[in-house]
Amino acid sequence: MELPGDLKYTKEHEWARIEDGTAVIGITDHAQEELGDIVFVELPEAGSEVEQNQTFGTVESVKAVSDLYSPLSGEVVEVNGALQDEPELINSGPYEEGWLVTVKLSDEAEIDDLLSAEQYKAFVEEEKG
Repeated sequence: MELPGDLKYTKEHEWARIEDGTAVIGITDHAQEELGDIVFVELPEAGSEVEQNQTFGTVESVKAVSDLYSPLSGEVVEVNGALQDEPELINSGPYEEGWLVTVKLSDEAEIDDLLSAEQYKAFVEEEKG
């Protein structure tokens, strides 16, 4: 499993690319593989608040509807509008064009609660049993 080393991860299979007090958030490649073909994404509007470990939207695949959990707290400053017409971008590029939202962080100390790429990889291996 190849993981971008510069990202932080959650046990709910979200990732965060943190830069200058903001975080771009998405779901991991592992998550999109487990979900299968993604057909719809429901995301919060820009200006809304998200809280660490709380749901902020859903992703719907041919198999199931899954909640999205925010890795960090803050204000949504940008939503990936391309996903409304092309939710499958999450399948083809979960770390690139398939990002979900950008959040202006309200508490950067929360970053310490997230997993490194190595920790996330170990977690997924453990989960698979």
